[in-house]
Amino acid sequence: MVGEVAQPGGEASGFGRIRYGHSVSTSELMAAEDAGWGELHALMDSLSPEDAERPGYYPEGWSAKDVLAHVGSCDVDAMNDQFLEALKDVPLQTVRAQAWSARTRMLQAWGALGDLPDEARFWIRKAGAEHYDEHLPRLREWVEELRSG
Repeated sequence: MVGEVAQPGGEASGFGRIRYGHSVSTSELMAAEDAGWGELHALMDSLSPEDAERPGYYPEGWSAKDVLAHVGSCDVDAMNDQFLEALKDVPLQTVRAQAWSARTRMLQAWGALGDLPDEARFWIRKAGAEHYDEHLPRLREWVEELRSG
């Protein structure tokens, strides 16, 4: 199924697969989500457990582990502080497992929808590729900072 998706300015996803504001298929939405998820975890897997938990990703004290917990929680912006506090002391391996579990459940729910209504397309973008696009540039920088020094 092909549907219209919108983002101000019709900007392309960081994965170069979707041009927002243009018609895209369900498979394109899912491919963009999968590409973002893959890069997120490749970057996380490149970090030692100590580096993954080192504060500095954001000035507020976030670590790469905190970003993974945030992305894997399917939270909403108003709840970010609550999730950060609740997950701060959770071990990295538990955060990774929780993120994978949340994504698996999300993909199962999307798959059960069949033909995607516009509201579902919006949430697939928001919880998937767009959310990853929001965090991957800084995560790339942070991983590079940690590697160099």
